[in-house]
Amino acid sequence: MNKISPSILAGDFARLGEAAQLCERSGADWLHIDVMDGHFVPNITIGAPVVKCLRRTTGLFFDVHLMISEPDRYIPDFAAAGADLINVHAESEGDTAKTVDLIRSLGKKAAVALKPATPAETVFPYLEKLDMVLVMTVEPGFGGQSFMADQLPKIAAIRAECERRGLATDIQVDGGITDATAPLVTQSGANVLVAGSYLFKAADMASAIQTLKNL
Repeated sequence: MNKISPSILAGDFARLGEAAQLCERSGADWLHIDVMDGHFVPNITIGAPVVKCLRRTTGLFFDVHLMISEPDRYIPDFAAAGADLINVHAESEGDTAKTVDLIRSLGKKAAVALKPATPAETVFPYLEKLDMVLVMTVEPGFGGQSFMADQLPKIAAIRAECERRGLATDIQVDGGITDATAPLVTQSGANVLVAGSYLFKAADMASAIQTLKNL
């Protein structure tokens, strides 16, 4: 069964705590928290203090996606704020292997994310150290974009390499996930689905989450 990680980016920013609690009541497995700095991507969202406040509202697993420059400067802050998994981009500054080691040294699960133009092979050197790989199926920076089907071979290539090495690595997909696109990514090898608009605009979030879990 798929793990579902609603994107808090699609929630009401005036009521983020209530949005997180709604996700938990509706059967979400994780909560996807997009952190954007206006530099690595052209948008600004939330920082570690907001994550710390959210942590008091829910027991959900916090899946923190850092779309920021110089992630090593901020990883300790997000770890202390309550992140359970910290996801950094392969395209950000610094040594990705050392960044992953930093995350793990803080007792957190580690993931690496790939933008659409970044090939699957970029993440292969780190697979043994990773709990998860995130394949972006939209350009990072804004919610509500259309799904990019040309990323499906990338998902399949990463899953094949994990299986070749005997790794049970989670593969997460973020961008344009609905009941129509979710089967495509799960058939390609993904097992963690991030959904924003599809879940937060649903008449019944619990039903929508269950649909995605069962696909």
